[in-house]
Amino acid sequence: MTTLEEVRKRAEADAKTYGYYLNPDPDFLQGLIEGLKKNWDRYGYPSCPCRLASGNLEFDRDIICPCDYRDPDVAEYGQCYCSLYVSKDVYEGKAPMMSIPERRPKEKQARAYGVAAEVPIEERGEEEAAVKAGEPALVKKKLWYCKQCGYVVYREDPPYICPICKAKREMFAEIKMKVRMKG
Repeated sequence: MTTLEEVRKRAEADAKTYGYYLNPDPDFLQGLIEGLKKNWDRYGYPSCPCRLASGNLEFDRDIICPCDYRDPDVAEYGQCYCSLYVSKDVYEGKAPMMSIPERRPKEKQARAYGVAAEVPIEERGEEEAAVKAGEPALVKKKLWYCKQCGYVVYREDPPYICPICKAKREMFAEIKMKVRMKG
């Protein structure tokens, strides 16, 4: 089992690495750290304490803290969705803490709730289909690479920001492979 101190140190180290701060309110911060620990103990990975996780690592990969949405949230709003990570201005009280909109797509949220995700036909891509109630959702993983630094990741969608060079999501391209069998 992971201790609260280990969870806190991990969050502090990550914040320092990326130039962020942890929430300045000690009681609020403690609640977030406890939520991370509870999720780590429950699922085996530290899913975001402010989102409902499915318990399936493949479905929850985008909300493992720090989640995929943290960097764009901090850049735009000065804090992440759950307010664990904040900018220097928010930490020093120069910018207000605020409620920010959820970036996680509804179809990914629906997996955790186990309900159908109705996606209007005009918003569906060729390979995307609505999750039907009662049917297991499929995760279609792909290989993505960062065109700026070469980082490669195998997952459903590319990250919002490259963890290596901080390039935006648009700099990721899918690696498509063809396998030919000789016979």
